Amino acid sequence: MLTKEQIAQRISKEVKDRYYVNLGIGIPTLVANYIPENLSVEFQSENGILGMGPFPYEGEEDADLINAGKQTITSLPGASFFDSAFSFGMIRSQKVDLTILGAMEVSENGDIASWKIPGKMVKGMGGAMDLVASAQNIIVAMMHTNKAGESKVLKNCTLPLTGVKCVKKIVSDLAVMEVTAKGLKLLERAPGVSVEDIVKATEAKLIVEGEIPEMQF
Repeated sequence: MLTKEQIAQRISKEVKDRYYVNLGIGIPTLVANYIPENLSVEFQSENGILGMGPFPYEGEEDADLINAGKQTITSLPGASFFDSAFSFGMIRSQKVDLTILGAMEVSENGDIASWKIPGKMVKGMGGAMDLVASAQNIIVAMMHTNKAGESKVLKNCTLPLTGVKCVKKIVSDLAVMEVTAKGLKLLERAPGVSVEDIVKATEAKLIVEGEIPEMQF
């Protein structure tokens, strides 16, 4: 079973050189910490930052430098700051190559629910709905089950949807899964986790073909 940091580390392998990448709040923010130095990658936040750096260590936070989810962040030399209208223009004109989002639920056909639990206060949905409608490639970073042990990878989402049939890949603390035309395909498993463990923790129907390798970091 992976830690949140290991989920972010595995997702970092999906980032390619010269990509523009939007990082959602929560686990996705940690991805910036694991980008190899030989890659040139620009991280974007929809509140108007292009050039986010690694997540700050405790005690090094700058309260004036935050992402769209009000998390403190860092910026790299050459970073740009602009208004959110310009930032959403970048998203809607499909200039973002990869979007990495957290999620409360994901369905086997790529639906995502990530912004609201009915009856609970929401700070704001951020730019998630624009991102899922415009992004070329969406990867979800999430825990496979909730605190009660119930699956968050479902046949159909039960919470209000953020987007429909938009997720391409899911990286959880148990597995890497890909949304295909035939359904949800199991690609990799976390070290020490069996295929049976993953199937048991997944409500959605999983396609399992051949030997499933362990994740490499």
